[in-house]
Amino acid sequence: MTAPEDTRPLLLVVATGMRTYREYLLRSISAEYRVHLFLSTAPEWEKEYVAGWTVLPNTMDGPAMAGAATALAEREAIAGVLCWDEARIHAAAFVAQAVGARNGDPAVVWRLRDKGQTRATLAAAGVAQPRSIPVKTVDDAVAAAGVVGYPAILKPRGLGASLGVIKVADEEQLRANFAFTRNAEGPEPVVFDTDQPVLVEEFVSGEEISVDSVVRDGEVTPLFIGRKVIGYPPYAEEVGHFVDAADPLLGDPALLKALQWTHEALGFTDGVTHSEFMLTASGPKVIEVNGRLGGDLIPYLGSLATGIDPGLVAAAAATGRPVDLTPTRAGVAGIRFFYVAEEDTTIGSLGFAEDALPDGMDRVVVVAEPGTVVSPPPKGTVWGRIAFAIATGDSRAQVAARLAEAEAAFDVKPA
Repeated sequence: MTAPEDTRPLLLVVATGMRTYREYLLRSISAEYRVHLFLSTAPEWEKEYVAGWTVLPNTMDGPAMAGAATALAEREAIAGVLCWDEARIHAAAFVAQAVGARNGDPAVVWRLRDKGQTRATLAAAGVAQPRSIPVKTVDDAVAAAGVVGYPAILKPRGLGASLGVIKVADEEQLRANFAFTRNAEGPEPVVFDTDQPVLVEEFVSGEEISVDSVVRDGEVTPLFIGRKVIGYPPYAEEVGHFVDAADPLLGDPALLKALQWTHEALGFTDGVTHSEFMLTASGPKVIEVNGRLGGDLIPYLGSLATGIDPGLVAAAAATGRPVDLTPTRAGVAGIRFFYVAEEDTTIGSLGFAEDALPDGMDRVVVVAEPGTVVSPPPKGTVWGRIAFAIATGDSRAQVAARLAEAEAAFDVKPA
């Protein structure tokens, strides 16, 4: 007796990222799609969720992956292409283009990937944002700061997760910190066709938020509003986030207009995005737009708070299938990241006292291992996170209190 044919659509996923932060997406997608992975190493934990995989020399080489995708498409129809890894979304766009998927425009994705292009495009369209000038040298940066004013923000044009971002109050601080921004590196090298790797930007004040959205045929629908918790000034480490299913910004006319206008200006018509805005006294201003789901488990917080499944939403956007965006919950979820206190700390032991954890904890996770040498930001920006806790509740205040109790229950001792 033969097994029934699996008629679920085939979704090609480029890379998976760290299991701790991305498994929830693959788990939910695999319930409704057959998943084929493009990876640079053989899958391990991913095997539980996939129908097949292809190991390639480099998953950042878009044209080469496009050839592999074309060969796969000759054997069976590929319904869509999805990638949530910032370093690979541009390469994945070549794959989508090769198989005729909805989000297959490398030029559009590069416009988001290159923050300098993002700024220039939005400026030409008149979208509200901080003034921004790309520069090559520290002297160029000083001249640019004379235009945008102090305090100013130094930002790498091609990194994410606030890597290399710093606020400088004057020329002395700019000169002292320019190399910090210029030399900042992510986990994967990215080569830009420019000799101006640093952006000098106007400092705008207010509350910074993130918006995970789905875009279908050019129409932008916000899914989750992330309220950021920023630490380690003058750097911009995101030490936590809160998502509220009833966040009033989900229906705020000014933000909705800014979201729609931003995506139209950038030419992004199909897929999911993670946008960041500063809520200023004069209205929302665009900080950046990423052509993927958010990191830091923000979409997972959104699913806890609303019941909307971000993995299935992203897969539906990639394949053109319908998806239900109706919330089934009305709660709040939050995450808090933990760090060591001193630079170059060798971890001896770390963990949570389970009996001291409060109600409402979704999970507590230890990321680092004993013997690891870690630092807090700026040296340990993002990579210095040694553990995190996720809590749910009826209000942000309740969730914040539970995360504070989780922090009190966490202990790390140096070796």
